[in-house]
Amino acid sequence: MTIYLDLIFIENIIMNSIILYATSIILKQKTKLLRIIISANIGAIYSIALYITNFKIYMSTISKIILSIIMIYVAFKPSKIKNAFKQVIIFYLTSFIFGGVALNLIYYLRPENISIKNGMFTGEYVLKVIILGAIVALLIVKISIKIIKNKLTPKDMYCKIKIKMNENIIETKAMIDTGNLVKEPITNTPVVIVESSLLEGIIPNEILDNLENILHGDLSNISLKIQNEYFTKLRCIPYSSLGKENGMLVGIKIPEIMVQKEDEEKKTNNIILGIYDKNLTKRGEYKALVGVELI
Repeated sequence: MTIYLDLIFIENIIMNSIILYATSIILKQKTKLLRIIISANIGAIYSIALYITNFKIYMSTISKIILSIIMIYVAFKPSKIKNAFKQVIIFYLTSFIFGGVALNLIYYLRPENISIKNGMFTGEYVLKVIILGAIVALLIVKISIKIIKNKLTPKDMYCKIKIKMNENIIETKAMIDTGNLVKEPITNTPVVIVESSLLEGIIPNEILDNLENILHGDLSNISLKIQNEYFTKLRCIPYSSLGKENGMLVGIKIPEIMVQKEDEEKKTNNIILGIYDKNLTKRGEYKALVGVELI
């Protein structure tokens, strides 16, 4: 059977790119496509070297681990060693899922022209297996993520948030609410729900004391100066809950929010705060609700 190195190279680039892209989805970490492609090329070059040579150094476990670390640093540029370790682990888990799916597909498709050299599969059906395997593996990953989200422990349900607004920073404890899918309907911006008491001294009382009136379009109790300053920042946010199917909240756009969990911080710009004029809990365990997508 004739083996073309350029096809092996292209197949490995495609597979590596898919695995790196799936890793970014799981980690919810944005990265540039160019970085993923460069990283995928590094892995593909290693595969070619592994295929055409018999050097033990290329086949050693240490070499493969070093390669994974290099690919992760090129693709994601982690700022901390802890983040890099986490990314490498997810990269390996994703690779195992893709590899397992591909092996099963090879078994069921039973291709005739398949060969194995230095641990690498080559043959006529490889590209088809990669594409079909990618689809199946991505479905498995997405379903697994949904299951994990629904298995959060009580410890995992809380985080700290820092809200930056009008040159002030508000810190509070928030609950991670998997059911908080509230978004501003026009721009689809995520909404963090906070108790109005948190915003006292930051937002004028004329707004906080007239939330219901604002929802009904009555601004008579709010001075013209406050209206001019805050009108463009205010939003009407529809929501539904067990107690209220068609509720409305007054929202206000803020420049920045920081979500801190397990010594890691994630900054998100241009978030909307949904102002809730009651207490979220009777005991005051937390004063805000944060959606999973902001973690």
